[in-house]
Amino acid sequence: MKRFSKIAVLSILVSCFSLATSSLLAQEPAVPPKAFIDGRGLGWRDLGEADFVNVNCDPETWTWKDGLAQCTGKPVGVIRTSKEFTNLELVAQWRHLKSAGNSGIFLWATEEGMKDLKPNALPKVGIEVQVLDIGYETNFEKSKSKPSDWFTSHGDVFPVGGSKMKAFTPQITYTRDDGSTYLVGKPDSSRSFPTKRVTRPVGEWNHYYVRAINGEVRLWVNGEEVNGGENCEPRKGFLCLESEGSPVEFKGLRIRELP
Repeated sequence: MKRFSKIAVLSILVSCFSLATSSLLAQEPAVPPKAFIDGRGLGWRDLGEADFVNVNCDPETWTWKDGLAQCTGKPVGVIRTSKEFTNLELVAQWRHLKSAGNSGIFLWATEEGMKDLKPNALPKVGIEVQVLDIGYETNFEKSKSKPSDWFTSHGDVFPVGGSKMKAFTPQITYTRDDGSTYLVGKPDSSRSFPTKRVTRPVGEWNHYYVRAINGEVRLWVNGEEVNGGENCEPRKGFLCLESEGSPVEFKGLRIRELP
């Protein structure tokens, strides 16, 4: 009888503990999954100096050492891969060395869109994944006394020139730390805005994972999916790194071609 009572009490205690644990777990907010793709595994390869050709930069604009690409930012222009891509995954780390720095990664830039491109000009065809320092957005707000309503510093994705893209997020409302809100974009905009603002400030490394498949682009910033677009035209072309007025560095460039 005593043995039965001990077993019964123990069972009750275990049940109570299980219920309490379940209740606590139910109260904890779900943590959104992250996809910190490091570019390792089957099919991935490095992108280095030998994979790029100069389009309209000066010879000294880009220098490479031990996988680190350093860009002076002058003149404005691009370097491109030596081959074209259709479907791909790309990982890259980047950091600006001056506040308000501007750069970008172009997908599917065509040969025609870069034909006879002079210094201080950018490709006329392709999809740009913005690489913009937070200070750029801050400076805009200070000079205009209002936040930007057409760009962010957290991974905008947009078509350039005559290219096309249906934005995943053509318009979005952001909330400041003080609870106030502001609107960026328009319902019919082809520029897509990030659903999260997770870019790190000047001098710190940021991580991009880009997936471009069958005319659809998706962007992860520092492990979190934030932006993208679909129905892109063109959907085949070169990958470009952009020089746009300020020193910037890239490292860990790796690519995987997909069927």
